[in-house]
Amino acid sequence: MKQKVAIQGIKGSYHHGVAQAYFGEDVVVDECMSFQELIHSLEQNKSTDAVMAIENSIAGSIIPNYAYIDEHNITISGEYFQPIHHCLMALKGQKISDIKEVYSHPMALLQCKEFFRGLPHIKLVEDADTADVAKRIHDQQLEGIAAVAGETAANIYQLNILAKEIQTIKSNSTRFFILNTRKDSKVAKEEINKASLKFLTDHKRGSLATVLNVMSDCGLNLTKIQSLPIISMPWKYSFFVDVTFTSYKDYEKAMSILEIMALELKVLGEYKNQNG
Repeated sequence: MKQKVAIQGIKGSYHHGVAQAYFGEDVVVDECMSFQELIHSLEQNKSTDAVMAIENSIAGSIIPNYAYIDEHNITISGEYFQPIHHCLMALKGQKISDIKEVYSHPMALLQCKEFFRGLPHIKLVEDADTADVAKRIHDQQLEGIAAVAGETAANIYQLNILAKEIQTIKSNSTRFFILNTRKDSKVAKEEINKASLKFLTDHKRGSLATVLNVMSDCGLNLTKIQSLPIISMPWKYSFFVDVTFTSYKDYEKAMSILEIMALELKVLGEYKNQNG
């Protein structure tokens, strides 16, 4: 099967931009309107790889996506940090004063809430995808409606940009995982310096601290920790962590100890750190 990359959204979306940056400008994509559909695209072999947003520097983690990766045994094979530049766009000839409603992905709206605080006449409406709203406005020639999306979407769907850089924090960035269902990493072992793990500890006092101390003692740097409730075990949590390291041997040593200490330990992916 030729390489085909599943994305959340359509052409012109931020996911599409990451797919082009990571796999090449002419990448063939499978457009999925939800993250669940994206996972199914991988599982059903509609795509060979996928791009999935996992956290944003303003809005934080997209927590359900950790569960999707874990529950469906998806492999994280890489990561990509994408600067986010939100624009407000509408049909040509429209002004901000003409706009009654703005549609976009909920994460995009959250990242721009300060901008819209100064425009009380505009109603914000959550939608499935940034670029899909832009396409709908163009296809249906919707007046009084605007989208929050990237500049590429405005160019593709021939919309007028009413305002640029409307995100609250100008240095806004989203981290994306590169996913597949293969268990063999394409990254050479000597290049691997980051891993995403899931583990469970017992409910004794200090159990989590002990695990974190092992990571530190073995030379691992904890760059991310996210807890998720275990549905079948009320008030108990699994932990998803990212660690970086300079020596793969140090990482292997830590893993051998953690396999003994943790109630459960799962490697979600080993890959090359793209943020350092």
